[in-house]
Amino acid sequence: MVISLFTSRIILDSLGVDNFGIYNVVGGFVAMFSLMSSALTNSISRFLTFELGKGDTEKLKRVFSTSLNVMFALSIVVLLVGETVGLWFLNYKVNIPIERMGAANLVYQLSIATFIMGLVSVPYNASIVSHEKMTAFAYIGIFEIAMKLVIVYTLYVSPFDKLKTYAILLFLLSLSIRLIYGIYCNRHFQETHYKFVFDKPLLRQMTGFAGWNFLAQGAYQLNGSGVNLLINIFFGVTLNAARGIAYQVNNAVCQFTSNFMVALTPQITKSYAAGELAEMHKLIFRGAKFSYFLTLFFLIPICVETEYILNLWLIEVPDYTVSFVRWTLYITAINMFSGTLIPALHATGNIKRYMIIVGLVEITNFPLTYIAFKLGADPLYSYYIYFGVYLVLMFLRLYLIKDLIKMSGKQFVSEVYVKSAVVTALAAILPLLLMFIMPDGFLRLVTICVVSAISTIVSVYAFGFTVDEKAMVVNFARNKFRSLLK
Repeated sequence: MVISLFTSRIILDSLGVDNFGIYNVVGGFVAMFSLMSSALTNSISRFLTFELGKGDTEKLKRVFSTSLNVMFALSIVVLLVGETVGLWFLNYKVNIPIERMGAANLVYQLSIATFIMGLVSVPYNASIVSHEKMTAFAYIGIFEIAMKLVIVYTLYVSPFDKLKTYAILLFLLSLSIRLIYGIYCNRHFQETHYKFVFDKPLLRQMTGFAGWNFLAQGAYQLNGSGVNLLINIFFGVTLNAARGIAYQVNNAVCQFTSNFMVALTPQITKSYAAGELAEMHKLIFRGAKFSYFLTLFFLIPICVETEYILNLWLIEVPDYTVSFVRWTLYITAINMFSGTLIPALHATGNIKRYMIIVGLVEITNFPLTYIAFKLGADPLYSYYIYFGVYLVLMFLRLYLIKDLIKMSGKQFVSEVYVKSAVVTALAAILPLLLMFIMPDGFLRLVTICVVSAISTIVSVYAFGFTVDEKAMVVNFARNKFRSLLK
């Protein structure tokens, strides 16, 4: 997280606000091609993990080979669409200074190539997650961070076009990471040795699952990349840079929770496949709470001291960045509550009704934002609308999923929503009080970070944990302390 924030500062300084904004809007546009791939990724992960839970090795091999066939076919479709409709839209509709169109087109082509590589490697990554080989992610993650530091240094000293250099180096890093994942899987997992398979019933089952997932993924992409394009069209690349910085901060904060969910998701799916619903419910409750508490640990000090942190971190802070950072983190926080519900839904395989209803509600964000901008609304209205839509979805998702997995909705509300609200209110009191009492400066930042960490930990332990969870934490701490004394 620290290195990510450091590299973001140097990248923004090296590229400049306009080039950074161009990279974010072009990258965001390419990300819209990931509608089908995201849906298929969820489908592949679900089927691989489900078969592991059932222990069917032969079916597991067929699932992997079939999923790789689908990704090859999708890569061809993406290439055709990207080099026709996508290229036209980039050159004639996106708001980019004419003198930077050459660089923007290079970024676009490299982004398409990187995206296609990612498609082909999806089944391999899904296999690592399904087997819960988190050590592999740790070592590869360390390598990736080290290479990003090299990229930052190269960008800083490079005499060539900074935007083009950055795009090329990121492409090469992505290529190396994908090769590492592929080599690791071939050496450790028997099912990842590809053989051509045409299993029509399995193909129909997987694509049907992915098809309904596509609706929700499409709405999600419109809320992210689509709104990013609207901001570009109405306000220009400077606000795209501000939005890009907000997502950099958000991604750094989410490092912890995303890795936590990567570890938890296969356990939820395997518990369902084995018929252990009580165990699955326990994982869902704890996972939703713990992921929110992890986010809250960073959210409070960052949101209280956003302006000072950004001025300390960045050399140039674009307009609206402070507000964009805060609202991005607020939206991320409420989405944490659904983090364990979605894997549980996927485990059932019964996703049609959920995807239709949630997709239709979620997709309203894009037209509502367009209407607001057309009427002359402030850029922040995109976040106000976004937050409102996802607040509704927080309760709607629970309502639609609880009966499918035979879980008590009331218990989830009291155990997760209510406890999280109480913890948030209590943990934020002292940091907010210090913000009003102390003068702005580095001392206040350090004091608020320390006090916020202590107040969050105490509030979580006292009001966020059940009796069993408190005992689990105490036993864990006691065992660690004893091991240190040996």
